[in-house]
Amino acid sequence: MNKILAVIPARGGSKGLPRKNIMEIDGYPLIQYTINAALTAKNLTDVIVSTDDKEIAQISIELGAQVPFMRPNELASDMSESAPVIIHALKEMEEIRGYHYDAIIMLQPTCPLRSSKHIEKALELFFSKDCDSLVSVSSVGGVHPFRMKRMVGNELVSFIDQGFWDMRPRQVLPDVYIRNGSIYLIRRDTLIDQGQLIGKKCLGLVMSDEESVNIDTPIDFKLAEILLKEQQK
Repeated sequence: MNKILAVIPARGGSKGLPRKNIMEIDGYPLIQYTINAALTAKNLTDVIVSTDDKEIAQISIELGAQVPFMRPNELASDMSESAPVIIHALKEMEEIRGYHYDAIIMLQPTCPLRSSKHIEKALELFFSKDCDSLVSVSSVGGVHPFRMKRMVGNELVSFIDQGFWDMRPRQVLPDVYIRNGSIYLIRRDTLIDQGQLIGKKCLGLVMSDEESVNIDTPIDFKLAEILLKEQQK
């Protein structure tokens, strides 16, 4: 049986939406949706929350997650990247447990529409293929790179130069995907050796637009609340 560490990173600071990780959304703190998804998913060895905030830690413990350590301040600033946070959590847990994990999955609390089924599907795909990492993605739809422009002075120039302005309908454009922030899954040795959450041979787990809401702004928050309420009906 593979040993898999699930890390939910939830620092206390947030400029766009202050205290967003524990803001109530449809009657529950935002982080609860991710904790519930992780705890009900099969085959996760440990589910922990990495936070610098005592209130978030207490709420997480009450919801059933582990908070065996507090994140140091130098890993909790606006400029902190995710990989060092996850590496820190991994090393702390391996020191506590006395063994190495096989893989680590990062589950951001800002993605409340991601379910235990998505986590289980990611694990199944990951361990059945020759890969070192897996990332959840969603289609860019009509916001396609062939349609994107940049400004050179006042002149509008195609971001990807095909020699013509691409006016084709969205349905005939080649499929393009973007990371949606819900799931990052990586082998333990790849994370340690490369210091990144995405390895050299990465799989993609496609999720729908509705499942892929990542809360960063008040509009994202309102959209997620609407979709969560619809989900409960």
